[in-house]
Formats: sequence, C-alpha cells, structure tokens
Amino acid sequence: MIKSTRYSGFKKISGRVIVALILFFSINSVHANYNPEMVEQRLEKLISSMTLEQKVGQMVQGNITHVTPDDVSRYFLGSVLNGGGSWPNGRKESSIYDWLTAADNYFQASLDTRYGSAGIPIIWGTDAVHGHNNVKGATLFPHNVALGAARNVELVREIGEATAREVSVTGLDWVFAPTIAVSIDRRWGRAYESYSDDPELVGSYASAMVLGLQGSLGQLSEPGRVIATAKHFIGDGGTIRGVDQGDTRLGLDALLKIHGLGYKKAIEANAQTIMASFNSWNGKKIHGSKQLLTDVLKTDMDFDGFVVGDWDGHGQVDGCKNTSCPQAILAGIDMFMVPKQWKKFIANTLRQVRGGEIPISRIDDAVRRILRVKIRAGLFSKGLPSQRVLAGDLALVGSQEHRALARRAVRESLVLLKNNAGILPLRGKLRILVGGDGAHSVAKQSGGWTLSWQGNKNIPTDFPGATSIFEGLKKAVEDIDGSAELATNDSWRDGFNPDVAVLVFGEDPYAEGVGDREDLLFCDSHTDNLRLLSRLRERGVPVVSVMLTGRPLVVNAQINQSDAFVVAWLPGSEGDGIADVLVADKSGRPRFDFTGTLPFSWPDAETPERDTDLPAELMIFKRGYGKSYSDKEYLKADLTELACAPKELKPLVIFSGTTRKPFTAYVADSLDDIVSVSGASTASLSQSLSVMTLDGDVQEDSRLVTWNGESDIGSEFFWRSSSVLDWRDFLDQDAALSMTFKVIKHPEGAVTQEIDCGVSCNSELEMAPFFKTVPEDQWVRAATPLRCFAKAGADLSQVRSPFILRTKKAFSLVIKDLRVVTDLPKSALIRCD
Repeated sequence: MIKSTRYSGFKKISGRVIVALILFFSINSVHANYNPEMVEQRLEKLISSMTLEQKVGQMVQGNITHVTPDDVSRYFLGSVLNGGGSWPNGRKESSIYDWLTAADNYFQASLDTRYGSAGIPIIWGTDAVHGHNNVKGATLFPHNVALGAARNVELVREIGEATAREVSVTGLDWVFAPTIAVSIDRRWGRAYESYSDDPELVGSYASAMVLGLQGSLGQLSEPGRVIATAKHFIGDGGTIRGVDQGDTRLGLDALLKIHGLGYKKAIEANAQTIMASFNSWNGKKIHGSKQLLTDVLKTDMDFDGFVVGDWDGHGQVDGCKNTSCPQAILAGIDMFMVPKQWKKFIANTLRQVRGGEIPISRIDDAVRRILRVKIRAGLFSKGLPSQRVLAGDLALVGSQEHRALARRAVRESLVLLKNNAGILPLRGKLRILVGGDGAHSVAKQSGGWTLSWQGNKNIPTDFPGATSIFEGLKKAVEDIDGSAELATNDSWRDGFNPDVAVLVFGEDPYAEGVGDREDLLFCDSHTDNLRLLSRLRERGVPVVSVMLTGRPLVVNAQINQSDAFVVAWLPGSEGDGIADVLVADKSGRPRFDFTGTLPFSWPDAETPERDTDLPAELMIFKRGYGKSYSDKEYLKADLTELACAPKELKPLVIFSGTTRKPFTAYVADSLDDIVSVSGASTASLSQSLSVMTLDGDVQEDSRLVTWNGESDIGSEFFWRSSSVLDWRDFLDQDAALSMTFKVIKHPEGAVTQEIDCGVSCNSELEMAPFFKTVPEDQWVRAATPLRCFAKAGADLSQVRSPFILRTKKAFSLVIKDLRVVTDLPKSALIRCD
C-alpha cells in the first residue's frame, strides 16, 4: 500500500460520499475560505439547512477508542480526537499508513449521508505538544519550558511549522497546542508545558507557535498547515499550591494581566480554536463561566473561532455530569470533548434544547463557529486525508531537517548554572564516563506526552532515529580522539579510569495531575545515581551533572557535589544537542556556547515558610540567569542542603461509613452506562447489579453489593477519583489495598478486581478463588498488596479508579471499609498467585 514515500491506498467510496464530495468541493472551488463575507454567507446557508440532530452532532468530539466511523455517520459527529495513549487500532506501533487509513475512514464517514448526515467533513484533533508526539518515529522537540529558556521567537515559529508538516503527513487537521499557561507555582504537574512565568515572553511565543502551525488566516488551507489551539483558557498556571485543575483566586484585572496576554496575542495571530481550562476561577469551574468564555473571550477579545472543552471538563461544573451539562453550553463551550459517553451527551442535549432549557440560538452560534473554522481550514476542499499534498510523505516524519531543528532547540535551551575551574567544554583525549538513569534513555529525556499520556512504559525501540544523551556524547568525544563509556547502575568497567564523569539524572516522565508535587525538593528515587556520584567523589573524578527536569527544583546538594551543573530540561529525541555544547572541537574551542537562561527563578527552599499555599519565595538564581563559557566566576559550594527524608504515608481512606473525597462510587454495565451510587439504593441500568446502604456496626455504615447473575456482559462496582492519583510512594513502602467486608453469597463465576490506571494499563486480578474461601456472613479484613497490581501491569503513577470489582454471575458481599495502608500484618495479605 506504500508507493515510494507517498501513501497511495485509496479505498472504494460509496455513491453517497462521492455526491457529498462533489457538492462540497465544487462549492469551495472559489476559495470562499479566504473571503470573510462569502464565508458568512455560506455559513448561514449551511446552518439553515441543518436539522437539530446534525447541529448537536457537530458540537461533540469523541475519542477514537470509543468512536467508530459508523458512529460518525449515524450521529453526525463534528470531531474525533486521539487522547494520550490512544492510537489507530489501539497500537502504539501504528504506522503512518494506519493513521492515514483511520483518517480516511472517519472523513468518508462524515460525508456519508445514508443516515441523514449533512455531509460536513469531520475534524480530528491530536495533542501535538512537542512535535507529533503520539506517532512513533516523529521528531520530538524540547518541551515548552526548554523553549522558554531559549528565548528565541523565530525558533518557536519554525518548530510550529515542522510540527504541522509531520501532523499533515498522517492526515490530521488540528492540534491541541500551544499551551500558553503562565506557571506561577512550579509544584504544578504541567509546569513544563509553560514557557515561562513572564507573560510577555509567553505572549510572544503564543503568537509565534500559532503562526508556525497554521500560518496566517489565508494560509490555513495550504499544505502543511494545521489548526492551532491556544490552551487552557484561563489561569491554569495560577492555581493555589499549583494543584492541577485547582482554583485560581484573582480579580479579573489581575487574571487578564497575568494569564490573558497569551490569548490576546494568539487571537491576534488568528488562532482558530481555544480550549477551556479544567481549573476554577474564584471557586467556579471555567467550563461553566459565561463571564469568561463569552463576555471576556468572545466579546471583549473578539474571538470568532470556537471554544473546545477539555476531557470531560464540563462534567466538573456544578450540577453537571459527563453526559449532561446545559450550563457549559450556555456559558460558551462550542465543541464538547466527551471521550466515552458522547451518545448520552447528545441525547441529553437534544432533550434540553427541545425542552427550552437551551435556546436554539446558542446551538446555532456554536455550530456557526465550528463550521467557520472548518471552512477557513479548507476542510471542504482538501479532499481525503490520504490524498492531500503532504499525506504519506514518510520522509518528512522524523526528517533530518526537522531533527536538525530540534537539535538546535536543545542547544539553545541548555542553561549552565555552574562551571567551576572551567571543566566545560570537555576537551582533548579525555576518558569520559557517562552515567545516571537518564544517560541512555530517550524516554526519560522526552518526558510526558510522549507516545502516551504519561510518557512512561516506553522502550528504546519506540524511538527510531532518536539519539540518547550518551550516544551524542560518545560520538562527539570520539570525534576529538577521546573515549566514552556508559556506567552500569553505580559501577563501570574494570580498567577504565575516567578523567571526568557526566551524570544524567532528574525527573521521571509524568503529565498533568500525576506530576503535582507537595514541595520542590528533588529526592532522586534512583539510588544508583546517588551511589555513583558518591563513588566518583571518593575517587576524585570531576563530575558534570546534567539535569532532566520539567521545572526548577531544589537540588542544592547535587549542585554542591558537581564541578559543573547543566539544566537540560526535557530535550526530546535529539540528545546530541547536549553534546554539541558540552564537547569542544579538536582545537579545544567550544563548538557552541551556552545561550539559554532560566525561564523561571530557581528555588532555594522546598516550600515558603510563611504560607505553604504560596509559590516558592527564596531563590538561588533569578529568572534570566545563565552562565556562558566567557563567564569565569566560580559558584561557591555553600548552598544550603535539605535532607530527603522518607515520606510518612498516612492511610488513604476511600470508604469508611461514607465515601471520602476525592472518590465517588459507581455501578456500570459498560462505559456508556455508568450510574453514580447515591441514596439508599442504586442499580445499574440493566438491573443486574445493585448497591444498598445498610447497617454494619453503626447506622448506614456499609454497602451491600449484589450481582444477580442475569447479565451476559457483566457489571462492575467501583470507586473513581476526581483527580489522577500517584501511588508510587505507597508501592515503594509495600502498601496494600485493604477491605473490611463479609461475603453474603459466594461467587458463582469469575470475579476480577483491578485498578484503572489508563488506556494501556492492565491490572486485572482473578479473585473468585479467594472470595470462595471466605466463610459467608463473617466480617473479614483482607488486603491485596499494590505490588500484585504492579506485577499484573498496573501503572501506579496514574490511578483513576482504585477499586473495580466485576463479574457476570451471581455474587454478593457487604463492604464496610476500603483504604490503602502500609501497616498490615502478613497474615492479612492476599497472595499475588
């Protein structure tokens, strides 16, 4: 199906699709997308011909894991997305052909009128936040925090252009970038998605990235252009304590002054879509704020594109749920990201419009904005994704030109904090030891939002064409007749006596709330790094530290123990950009100098003393600090060192008499049939599973969970968290999920227990043999070690639902208490086997 470097597969198209193609492509042949008056005339004609079902369908975006092409035809969906960890065919290894085939199938389905569709082309959105980062083999540029250190607006524009070209190769139209957050408190798990806490710098970058991705307005339909999304409106980087999806407490003037400038600049650059933020503003969720979304953004800022919601963000608005939120429609969300439960959302919205709860004028306004963007982007004239000019051009994905650009971005983003005795650049025939867990890990140097949401579970073969930091250093050192060897854990080859060591360490990949921190003290979980550093210091080997991080952290001890200290941020796939600066040429002169400066000030304390709700106050280095090779001043080794003590973990109570925050109990027959447990009795939609409140030790302190065995597909009872939880500390301390319960009726079939930890997570344990051994009607406390779930494949850095119990057959038990604990005796632990 691949001819040369171009995709040539073109499946048969139905007669209805051909008619729709001819109709819309001919309408657009006069390039109406360049003429504002003609665009508006066309919009009115389209909208007046559409049914309510067609209009509401345009307002909904589902995830490709839960939307088929047939769904697009039947429900008239306006958009699909591939969320983090979602790929065509559910495979991270999906080829360019797989992406194009999926894009074609969804596109053709949107034009298929057999079920009453208006034949409006679908738009596919993807998180291309540091290159086309969901696609194997794509160029991975440094994350935004690194680009902020580079302070190069033109570089950012070029990266936008390169990203747009690689996205176009796969046939996609729309990227959820740039993130233009102003991160105030770096405990926030998305701090690395922020360019800086300087609103002016963020504003200039917002404009540059939008122009790079989509060109000027008239260029949107040209080859190699995609629709940009400025996100997340507004104040996502200003929450108290840096809590992801938390509360930003500011007056309107301050909110706009600090967090609004980037949006003003993005709109001036003709950004066509803006994504609403998960966070609240003074206690009210922004997805439900008409003042911000309509009055400020659409009216005051004169934004005429469309506002897209974030992943089920509307469900967090007071009085709303994922399947229903008229408040967010009235507030100004135009397109709703409803990844899984979009069918119910459509049905509820139709009912609310017909009942007068939502005026048709608001629906028409939302659809007008969505179609305006689609027309401007040329979606009615571009043709099938696989037949567009750059589609299937395999040579563009991870091309040498793009990798060279990414390599330059790495060079320009490096920040030199310390270079005592001029140990850098590395010169001459040195024997260099390269160690640390980040030395030979493209996964770690790329961070989150890399091939999956969290960027974890990636292996070297997932990065064809990429270069690790060790590989880049080895080649550069050997070019000047030196040698480089890779340390193994905390040791190296006998007989190899290093002249200098390069130690690469830092944060492991994370994304969003998983990356939230309680403080800014870096405590390396990889103890081999600490032992290696200690051995090197004992032997008197000079150490150059290279830190991989998404934010400034307190690393005073590491700085003190290093002769040179370099902040490499999260450089992406081109690790040789680090060697370009660290290794001299054959004459001993630097090949490239350090030019990067800190985009945020660097902290000297883990939390503020006067109020831990406030951002860090004590700083070692101010924003804009960064040494170069011409700077000969020593950094004194007297930084105050803070000890990393093991965290004292308190039990995490999920249920004890009542369900504790941030958890909610549910029953479900399928992903589309989820019912929140409330009141005295709740049943699943099939009535095969029920949950009743009853008295255990005291009044209404327990829940009776009963499966009647009448379901063919099975039902599940579970607790879900309102935010993603990181349980790695619990895992390190061998914690267990403890339940106090009694069996009322032994299970008649298989019973599975699992932890929901994302799309690619598998944590299923078979529990029927255990439950069958428990005497009926007798209180028991038993616990499943978290390591059992980890052994089964659970990623405990991103726990969503900590307890899911599922069966098809009859089974009944009473649950009185559920919690995560570290102090249970072995006799209470269930064996993994």
